[in-house]
Amino acid sequence: MAGEVNRRSFLNSLGVSVGAALATAGGAIPVVGVAHAQDKPKGNIPDKPFKIGHMTFFTGPAAVLGEPMFKGQQLAAEEINAAGGLLGKRKIELLKADENAGTDANVKELRRLKLSESIDFFCGITSSGNTPALGPVAEELKVLTMFVDGCTDFLFDKAVPNPHYVFRLTNIQSADGCTTALAIAQTWPKSRRIAHIHPDYSYGRNAFDHLKIVMKKLMPQAETVSEGWPKLGTTDFSSHITKAIASKPDLIVSSVWGGDYVALYKQALRYGMFQKAKFATTLAGGVAPHALGKDHPEGIIAGVHSNYHFTYPSGDKWPLNKTFVEKYHARFNEYPNFQAEGAYTATYMLKAAIDKANKLVGGWPDDDAIVAMLEGAMMAGPAGYVYIRPDNHQGYKDAIIGFSKNVPEYPFPILDPARIITIPIRSITAPPGWPKGEPTSTYTWIDKTWPVIKA
Repeated sequence: MAGEVNRRSFLNSLGVSVGAALATAGGAIPVVGVAHAQDKPKGNIPDKPFKIGHMTFFTGPAAVLGEPMFKGQQLAAEEINAAGGLLGKRKIELLKADENAGTDANVKELRRLKLSESIDFFCGITSSGNTPALGPVAEELKVLTMFVDGCTDFLFDKAVPNPHYVFRLTNIQSADGCTTALAIAQTWPKSRRIAHIHPDYSYGRNAFDHLKIVMKKLMPQAETVSEGWPKLGTTDFSSHITKAIASKPDLIVSSVWGGDYVALYKQALRYGMFQKAKFATTLAGGVAPHALGKDHPEGIIAGVHSNYHFTYPSGDKWPLNKTFVEKYHARFNEYPNFQAEGAYTATYMLKAAIDKANKLVGGWPDDDAIVAMLEGAMMAGPAGYVYIRPDNHQGYKDAIIGFSKNVPEYPFPILDPARIITIPIRSITAPPGWPKGEPTSTYTWIDKTWPVIKA
């Protein structure tokens, strides 16, 4: 893309739009949540339990982001088991592991789950600090794995560059910074003075990099006037808040997430931060919805990890989401976040792959047959269509982001239904075959192919 172009025209060319309808997909697409009794499977199917090791945050501040992940998989497992189990015979048994134990302990626990508990499938993971350590071990142990999150580009760019057993469902991490930056460029394109507050580990650094490269292209007048790098798990954000305010920014951008984000916004209220600058986030809306209070500021860009919010797609456009939200709420008396949707969809994607492999080879399919069915798979889930790219085992779905708003129907803020921004994921992801780059392939792709928009 060369030459001078208008910002609005370029955003239109990327497909950035407000309240866009879902794209359609042709052909026979498996549908999430279909767990009715199926045709008799081919061959003999064992009746021993199918063990899934699920690791996410059950304790600590990250639990408000991660624990719904387990609930999403639990709901799917209960539905599948009620219909007889996988291939009508194998009931799913879930084994829990707390990601809060730390990376070294998580690696040991994965080994224990496979070698001692004989799990058939490993699922979960919230933190992008953990998947690069667990991915190579899953490949070594030959355990079929689908990470719901832990979305760092580093996993498939470097840690597991040629995956066989390892897949991931949630949008890749670079999409977060790109999505938020595009929302900023569309909404507040004249912002000049930008302050940043990001967690000091791989996710925060990745978000910062991709926010900056997109702003460099679409808002070249913008300058970084402050950087704050709180440690993951920080409880006192006052120094970072006051530093950002003191820089007199037009806009403050943050990728702080989970319980850390809840602490950040509540402390920022006391300093009047939201009256002194605009505010945009990659993950404000990613926590369990009930974790945010009515005191949460309205009108901020509230990211959901570029993935899903339970109010979108609306039920009149996409009944799959309406049904999922109703079932989840009936089961847990709360509303799902993107982690819950991701784990629910991952479980049904596994089921669809097993069903298809059985039809092809008969009996209980081995892991290689299941892998072959997952590669290139597409499924219609609550968030829309999700596709597993066969070359890198990464899941892709169109990105969304929105603006926080209080409404009478819920005791917490949601994304303003009239202002949800959607972006085709292909528009913010390096295409297949693009060379590996630093810090990511998507970063170098944007740097080399996107134009600089003249103010």
